[in-house]
Amino acid sequence: MIESHQKRLDRYKRVIEISRDLASTLELDPLLDRIIGAARDLTGAQAASILLYDSTAGQLYFQVATNMDPMMRGLIVPLDSVAGWVVTNRKPVRIGDVRKDSRYFKNVAKTLSFATNSLMGVPLITKDKVIGVLEVLNKDQGEFNDADEDMLTVLCSQAAIAIENTRLFLQSDLIAEFVHELRTPLASLSTATYLLLRPEISQEQSRQIITNIHNETLRLNALTSSFLDLARLESGRVQFQKSSFPILPLFEECKSVMQSKADETQITIELLVPADMPVIEGDRDKLKQVLFNLVSNAIKYNRPGGKVLISSGVSEKAWEFSVSDNGHGIPEDALPNLFQKFYRVKGMETKVAGTGLGLSISKQIIQGHGGRIEVKSKVGEGTTFRAIIPRK
Repeated sequence: MIESHQKRLDRYKRVIEISRDLASTLELDPLLDRIIGAARDLTGAQAASILLYDSTAGQLYFQVATNMDPMMRGLIVPLDSVAGWVVTNRKPVRIGDVRKDSRYFKNVAKTLSFATNSLMGVPLITKDKVIGVLEVLNKDQGEFNDADEDMLTVLCSQAAIAIENTRLFLQSDLIAEFVHELRTPLASLSTATYLLLRPEISQEQSRQIITNIHNETLRLNALTSSFLDLARLESGRVQFQKSSFPILPLFEECKSVMQSKADETQITIELLVPADMPVIEGDRDKLKQVLFNLVSNAIKYNRPGGKVLISSGVSEKAWEFSVSDNGHGIPEDALPNLFQKFYRVKGMETKVAGTGLGLSISKQIIQGHGGRIEVKSKVGEGTTFRAIIPRK
C-alpha cells in the first residue's frame, strides 16, 4: 500500500513537471508531441494519440500519435467511434478489448498497421468546451485502471489549456500578419476608386486605373486563398490522400501548365527523371501544388532566356525532387527566412508579384509527408529547391 501510494505521488510530481513544460511551449506540433509522450509514459502504454474536435464543422480528426504516419494528420474519425463517444459524452472511457466494442474505428488500425488491444480515452476540456480527445493504447502490464484514468485526467486538464492557449497565440499571430499584408492592396484599391470619381480623369487614365484595380483584386484573391491553405495546414485540418503514382507524368503536367508563362521571357523548362524511377507514394495533388509553387518561382525570379530544371531521384530510404534555375540567385542572408510567412526577398517585392506564402505552404505539405525541403542558392548563378520524402 505504501509503495502504491509512493508510485502515485511520484506520478503526480511528474505531471506537475510536465505542466510547467507545456506552459512554456507556443508551437502546436512540439506541444502535442510532448503531451502524447507524457501520456504514454505516465500510463505505461505502448502508444498515445490526440484527436482534435472542430465544433463548427462537427468533425473529429487525427492530429498526432506516437506511432502515426505523418500523412494521417487530418484523417476524419466518425463521432460514433470511441473517441467520438468521449467527445459527445465528455467522459473518460476504458476498453479492455476493442474487438468486443462496436464503437472501435478499425480504419485507424489499418492505416497505422498497429494492433490495438486495450484503449483509454479522456476528453480535453477547457472553459467548458471539448477541444479533443487524448487516447492511450495497449497498457504494457495488465489493464488501464482507476489510477491511470485519474493521472490522464489531470494531464488532460493541463494539456487542454496549453493547446487552446497555443492555438489562440498562433491564430492571433497569423491574423495580425494577414491584416498587415491586406493593407497595401486595400490602400491601392481605395486610391484607385477615389481617382476614378475625379471628373478630370481622362478615358485613358480610367482604363489604366481599372487595370490596376483588376490586378490588385487578383492579388487579394491569391492572398486569401493561400492564407486559407496555410491556416488549414498549420491547424492539421488538411487530410492527405495517399496514392502510388509515377513522377514523370506529374512533371510533364507541370511543364505543360507553366510553359506559356515561361515563354513570355524565353525560359526553357527541362525534365530529368531516371529511366528506372519507381512509382512513389504521397498525396499527388498536394505535391503538385508544391511543384507548381517552386516552378512558378523559378520562372518569375529567373532572367530572360534562362533555364529551369525539374528533376527527381530515389535511394533506399527516400525519394526526392528538385527545381533548379540559373537566375539571379538569393542573397545568403535571406536564405534562413525564405520559408517564413509573407517573407519576400528585399528588392524583389515590387518587381515580382507574389503573396509570400507559397514556400510556407510548400514546407507544410512536405513536412506533412514526413519529409523536409531545402534550398541552396548563389547570387548570379541560380537557386535549387530540393524536397526529400522518406520511403515507406
